[in-house]
Amino acid sequence: MFLNFFSELKAAKIPVTLKEYLMLMEGMDKSVIDRRVEEFYYLSRAALVKDEKYLDRFDVVFGHVFKGLELFSLEKATDIPAEWLKRLTESFLTDEEKAQIEAMGGFDKFMEMLQEQMRQQQGDGDDGEDDENAKGKGRNLPIGANGYHPEGIRIGQDKGRHGKAIKVWDKREYKNLDDQVELGTRNIKVALRRLRKFARTGQPDELDMKGTIKETANKGYLDLIMQPERRNTIKVLLFFDIGGSMDSHIRVCEELFSAARTEFKNMEFYYFHNCLYESVWKDNRRRHSEKLDTWDILNRFGKDYKIIFVGDATMSPYEITYPGGSVEHWNEEPGAVWLDRVVKTWDSVAWLNPTPQRHWDHTPSISVMREIVGDRMFPLTIEGLEKAMKELVR
Repeated sequence: MFLNFFSELKAAKIPVTLKEYLMLMEGMDKSVIDRRVEEFYYLSRAALVKDEKYLDRFDVVFGHVFKGLELFSLEKATDIPAEWLKRLTESFLTDEEKAQIEAMGGFDKFMEMLQEQMRQQQGDGDDGEDDENAKGKGRNLPIGANGYHPEGIRIGQDKGRHGKAIKVWDKREYKNLDDQVELGTRNIKVALRRLRKFARTGQPDELDMKGTIKETANKGYLDLIMQPERRNTIKVLLFFDIGGSMDSHIRVCEELFSAARTEFKNMEFYYFHNCLYESVWKDNRRRHSEKLDTWDILNRFGKDYKIIFVGDATMSPYEITYPGGSVEHWNEEPGAVWLDRVVKTWDSVAWLNPTPQRHWDHTPSISVMREIVGDRMFPLTIEGLEKAMKELVR
């Protein structure tokens, strides 16, 4: 069974290794968990899944291999594995609860009740009860939702109430964390975490356990050693294209901005329109009155900053390559000159483009921009974000 589970995970392209599998087997051999399917699920997930983006795939494979998490339709209620349920009865119920079940006529009588209840809910046998009672809602019946019973089966309810149902025959809904799905703030955070560089700086306000043990052993008395907290020291400079064709990408840019502010403590951001020119701004409501000189930006931030441009790079090529090409003002120098200065000032530069990559070759300005940034343009997807983060830490 476990070897089949391992093979299915590999087939689903989840990067599990033999070492991790043996670690899981060692944990089972040493009985670090009780022999319950829920505990085995959490143990195997902790041992075999190394990245959050594979959690969905793992859940699907787990449900497929062990069958207990698959959708069980009401039309197939007679296929409930009775022997499996009987074994669970011996494992989880107290003597008092077992006696209560026996008083009802035993497990076989219970299964007959279940089948009869299914027929009633499908309209085969209407006994005049309302829907509340027909589903066993809120009562001490073993079938239905919201009730309490030592050997209950929950059907048709979004979540449990008492945690006593021995099995949930409902469809499991998964929250997408895969790298092929659309972006969301949480998914973006997962991808941005690739861009990390930890260091201990600041005031020593955290106990250094290893240092304390070593110094205590050397001196013969308790000597507390403190150290600064370990923090992410990556410094990020974000440039957001705003307005025009970027209006259709506002939502995803907002999610990216929200995730970046959470993940990076050392982050600065500026706005531009279409292409970088001699000035940028911090507040779009005051972009005409409170512009910032791009030269100041180039000289203010050190070479250890990671530069990220966010824009669709969709414009007339003249806006990039010609003086006066800007659609909003007369620019003395082409935008390409300013972008080239950025590339030469900072070694780590990446461009995130929210336009689907399949459309890039049909837009001349995107090709021009990719050439200027050294082909370091990536699609604004989870996979594209991960590639961009790898490029920035390279």
